[in-house]
Amino acid sequence: MNISEQLLSESSSGDRLPMWLVQESGFEPWARAQTGPARSWIDAHDFRAQPHRILVLPDRDGQPAGVVLGLGARESLEGLSPWDIAPLTARLPARAFSLQTPLVASAATQAALGWLIGGYRYELMAVPAAVKPGASLFVAGADRGYALAAASAMALARDLINTPPNLLGPAELAAAVRAVGAAHGAHTDVIEGDQLLTENYPMIHAVGRGSSRAPRLIDLRWGDAAAPRVTLVGKGVCFDSGGLDIKPGAAMALMKKDMGGAAIALGCAQLLMQLGAPVSLRLLIPAVENSINGDAFRPSDVLVARNGLRVEIGNTDAEGRLVLADALVAASSDKPQLLVDFATLTGAARTALGPELPAMFSNDSELQAHLQQLGADLHDPVWPMPLWQGYAEDLSSKVADMNNVAGHAFAGSVIAALFLQRFVAGCPAWVHFDLYAWNARDRPGRPVGAEAQCLRLVERLVRSRFG
Repeated sequence: MNISEQLLSESSSGDRLPMWLVQESGFEPWARAQTGPARSWIDAHDFRAQPHRILVLPDRDGQPAGVVLGLGARESLEGLSPWDIAPLTARLPARAFSLQTPLVASAATQAALGWLIGGYRYELMAVPAAVKPGASLFVAGADRGYALAAASAMALARDLINTPPNLLGPAELAAAVRAVGAAHGAHTDVIEGDQLLTENYPMIHAVGRGSSRAPRLIDLRWGDAAAPRVTLVGKGVCFDSGGLDIKPGAAMALMKKDMGGAAIALGCAQLLMQLGAPVSLRLLIPAVENSINGDAFRPSDVLVARNGLRVEIGNTDAEGRLVLADALVAASSDKPQLLVDFATLTGAARTALGPELPAMFSNDSELQAHLQQLGADLHDPVWPMPLWQGYAEDLSSKVADMNNVAGHAFAGSVIAALFLQRFVAGCPAWVHFDLYAWNARDRPGRPVGAEAQCLRLVERLVRSRFG
């Protein structure tokens, strides 16, 4: 079923069954308004608007007559989350529904988005003989275009992250960017292999040269060159073995998701292009595989970055910051009004904030506060972390300008962000997201697997800043 068919427009024809969203506090008045078999069915199933509880109501012939979703103790519907609606999509009969509960426009849009992403599943190379029709929903007042575009962007990012690493290397990631760019009239350049040295991307080359799959710098541009410049950078480590500082097996198990930052940056770029954002957009993805052969970079090597800084390698498993560094130097050369990077960068961020709350660093404290509020409003949360300059000296080196790691295990996400900051110049508004890009537990709309964290947040930030 096409995703656009899951969300009915005002003009869609056909009978629609009613759907209600009911809070525990509003359950009694709603229940009293139900009559006949529906009321008896409610009582028989002890439905009291418990959270995520779904009840399909019958008519006198035993056919579906409507559906109700419990929202639990939620006090207000204005802050409705997509995850509140997500349980419905995969659990209803293949009928058309119409939401009867009045919602403000923002909540209606969140409901529409939740309906669309609630049915997401990644199926490896699945080509069904026939696509079965699913349930569809009409939500009055929703921004249908935005909901469809956001759901498509999230599905793109999730699919890329979920793809096994033997099927998604640097070349395949570059092909995905080209395909998205071509669909929206963007121009994409790819610098590959030893050409990275010619074009002065030495750290991207160094990290990726140990793999049989050549490293790449993917560079997409879209929009009016005279418009405000927005640049997105995504960490594209398609698989991270740790390099010569090889990871233990358990730590390597999820490393196909180490290109999560790139997938989310691409999804965000798609969303901005599809919605016609009034910006000059650039997307930079350093795409590599951190692998091991006789040419792999080593601990104690000294690499010269694109901006001329000499970097001593204290650990080859801190490779993401190296490839991002070259990309951030390239991004800074345009002096964008907004520069955002997405990266599955440190385990320290997960230790501090857990898998569901990305760490956010910025050189603009007002921008950080704005993003935190936007994230809360959109249910795409982030948490501000400090660029504490007191730790900058922990990246010192006796043989180079800096090391890529500190000599201790403290404040790992802060140390990584401070490293990246050394490669950002002339950008008054830079944001770095250290995210997990993965759902560790199974919930409606969020199955175990990839998650597109910060994607909707950054699109909304661009819209709020540039129109």
